[in-house]
Amino acid sequence: MDTRIGFGYDSHVFKAGVRLRIGGMTLDHPEGLAGHSDGDVLLHAITDALLGAVAAGDIGSFFPPGDPRWKNADSSIFLKLAMEELANAGYQIVNVDTTLILAAPKIGPIAGEMRSRVADLLGVDLDQVSIKAKTPEGLNLDHVAQCHAVALVERSLDEDDLKSMSAVIESQRQLEDVVEDLLSSVHGVPKKRVVDPVYDTEDIT
Repeated sequence: MDTRIGFGYDSHVFKAGVRLRIGGMTLDHPEGLAGHSDGDVLLHAITDALLGAVAAGDIGSFFPPGDPRWKNADSSIFLKLAMEELANAGYQIVNVDTTLILAAPKIGPIAGEMRSRVADLLGVDLDQVSIKAKTPEGLNLDHVAQCHAVALVERSLDEDDLKSMSAVIESQRQLEDVVEDLLSSVHGVPKKRVVDPVYDTEDIT
């Protein structure tokens, strides 16, 4: 199948007086992430990864930061748009791998819940989503949250794919018939018996 890879990155500075949103969840923390929308670095990075996989631009192409319509918007809206672009291009998600980089809060204790939330938003199974967290040791970035995301996508099955699959199945049956004939003629292996029905099914009412 045709596969593609997309990469996404986002970063936001922490700011007092706003709620902290990461992975579609509200986290208990004294500061949130500054941004025109809700500042969800994880969903923003995934959105860009999906858009990049099908060369559909980036999050700013669809949702300019100066547009008042997206002020404090829930970032799941952006993710939904990216998924629609993915589907329109004929692709579906294979897996998404992400790495959050932030000093606090600790992501490890809630990583499972966050994975589940992101999987629900993407409409995929839990094992198709990976969320890891690192601290920015020695980089003087303790007041910033960053996220890297990679998405692997594959072309969805379409009508032509289904037709080709049917052809393969038919070819496989023909191959099995040839092999069975060879075994029978060369090695004396009896052919598989085809059991005829006891009743004529056309006569059953």
